[in-house]
Amino acid sequence: MTYAHPIDAEIAPTLDEARLLVGGKAANLGVMARELRLPVPPGFVITTETCRRYFAEGWPDGLDDKLRVRMSAIEMAVGRRFGDPADPLLVSVRSGAPVSMPGMMDTILNLGLNDATTDGLARAAGDEAFARSCRERFTASFRAIVGVDDVPEDPWLQLRLAIEAVFRSWNSDRARSYRKKESIPEDLGTAVTVQAMVFGNRGSTSATGVLFTRNPATGEPHLYGDVMFDAQGEDVVAGTHRTEPIGVLDDRMPAVAADLREYAARLERHYADLCDIEFTIEEGRLWMLQVRVGKRSPQAALRIAVDMAEDESFPVSRRVAVERVAELLAHPPTNSSVRDSSVLPLVTGLPASPGFASGPIVTNPDAAHEAAEAGRAAILVRAETSPDDVHGMAKAAGILTSRGGLASHAAVVARGWGIPAVVGAAGIEVRDGEVVVGDKVLRTGEVITIDGSSGEVFEGAVPGTTEAVPEARTLLAWARDLGIEIGEAAPRNGEARSTPVADRTVTPDDCLRAIAIKGFTPIQGVADVVLATPDDIRPILEQLVVDGVVAEVGGAFRLTESGRTRASALLDAERAAWGVDEAGAALDAFLGLDHRTKEAVTAWQLRDGADGQVVNDHSDATYDEEVIDRLGAIHTDAMAWLDPIESRCPRLAGYRIRLSRAIEQVVAGDGRFVASPRVDSYHGIWFELHEDLIQLAGRTREDETAAGRA
Repeated sequence: MTYAHPIDAEIAPTLDEARLLVGGKAANLGVMARELRLPVPPGFVITTETCRRYFAEGWPDGLDDKLRVRMSAIEMAVGRRFGDPADPLLVSVRSGAPVSMPGMMDTILNLGLNDATTDGLARAAGDEAFARSCRERFTASFRAIVGVDDVPEDPWLQLRLAIEAVFRSWNSDRARSYRKKESIPEDLGTAVTVQAMVFGNRGSTSATGVLFTRNPATGEPHLYGDVMFDAQGEDVVAGTHRTEPIGVLDDRMPAVAADLREYAARLERHYADLCDIEFTIEEGRLWMLQVRVGKRSPQAALRIAVDMAEDESFPVSRRVAVERVAELLAHPPTNSSVRDSSVLPLVTGLPASPGFASGPIVTNPDAAHEAAEAGRAAILVRAETSPDDVHGMAKAAGILTSRGGLASHAAVVARGWGIPAVVGAAGIEVRDGEVVVGDKVLRTGEVITIDGSSGEVFEGAVPGTTEAVPEARTLLAWARDLGIEIGEAAPRNGEARSTPVADRTVTPDDCLRAIAIKGFTPIQGVADVVLATPDDIRPILEQLVVDGVVAEVGGAFRLTESGRTRASALLDAERAAWGVDEAGAALDAFLGLDHRTKEAVTAWQLRDGADGQVVNDHSDATYDEEVIDRLGAIHTDAMAWLDPIESRCPRLAGYRIRLSRAIEQVVAGDGRFVASPRVDSYHGIWFELHEDLIQLAGRTREDETAAGRA
């Protein structure tokens, strides 16, 4: 196999095939360098196949030799040598997944610096402070990402360790959380792009920036983004430094600004879509570092589709525009605003992702996750977010940061997930457990409201108004003219529609009970419980939202106060029909099975080692088969236990089907279905069954835990 390709090589017949092999970053760099002849630093890309081989077998034989061959081509292109103490070539080492995962994996800049090459860089640049700054940045990031105390002096060893670290970042917690949220396959792996460094931190005529070809929050047709002078790229997306709007380039570097606008227009027409671009200016020379189709808010998606289709010179037809946003048109997005204009904001930041959100303050992502799991999504308030925060961001009702610009990590991720966000609210100070605005201190748990359309932040729960975005009407009219069907007709008389699934019917109450058990769940979680598909139940959930008993936050569903009241009434009726004593007896009989199941799941995850229990790496097939046999025996007994009680509480029959499906997957060889939270696993279903039984018996999990029964 070919481990690495030059960036400007024609790697595959189509862009999609190229992305699978070398990741989106390198495939799009190839488009810029090869097809559009834009200024791209020379480099090469290590393939996703190499990454997968690394995970399976370790560092591939022959890869070191290939790295030297590819590096020599960069050396010839730039006239500097890697590791040369006189005038060193430095490189960046970046991840590149086949599906865009902004900020989720690792990047190392300025690689190749040691004592000798740092001195050489200082002499060649005529700037000792610049060289020292590059060395400090490199050392800090290398230690943090590679996980070493001392950076090796050998640049080639630095390169190998950096590549391995980028490979490993594919399996980091933040990358896994993002893939789970975005339903990205786990087995793709990442490519690694190695490029000659260009420096945005070489003085006042150097800069780095990120821009979108249109406003990704509103869809307005003008360049939108941030630039930072005398800085490197990570400074912009991290949100740790104050950025300036992209328009300042027109005043400070008009020739560069003109080139940038031309390149942005060419890229947008080539991709026929909104583009997200990263660039660096080194001593007045513009370099293009990345392009991808940009994430945008639902509101922006509709406006962009209309504007592009109405521009006769643009390569997007009305049919393409409608088909591109058809899923959004089934449930058109709305614009929000404060209902009472006399209510004054506490502070105003940048409107990063439109939408209106109220909730209690939390200042760390774990608390945001816990609040959502408890049924009350919170506003995550941070100085700035990082990729390590994504698990909490995904569960938050809204996001507020005191630092960062419109292209910061918080802004990009929030827009991509449709979560209201305000960034760069410089008037707030975020402390551990509290937020300070002037002389006002707001503590964790106090409620605030953010308006991601205006950038305003309010104290308390402030009511807002919503209206459908006007572009929705235009696109729906086009859809009718073109004969394109958009979703299903809305239910009449305000009643939620029941949906037939196989030989049963899913009702609104089924979905309500599912959410009550799960607490806070994406649509797939509800579908798993009611034995349906997301498309089957989407109309039911949408109507439950309209009815005010369910709230949708960040793509997941939770019960409102009235929803909890309704779910409690349903539970009371089931408990009365079954009988509290009989339900309690069923729970008591379940406990023995529960202990056996927990022991089996623990044995699947951990096993005895020389120094105690260690993580089961599943290298011992005989051991795993024994655990699966234990789980199979438990399942047989569980089905016998379920049989007589299903007639008293028919809804519990759903657990029989789900548990049986999960054990079939386990026996077929898919170990995820033992306990992985990413699928409807045996352990996950079992936990929900236990919770259901506790509620039906009129008990609480806290009481059961205190009594040693849970």
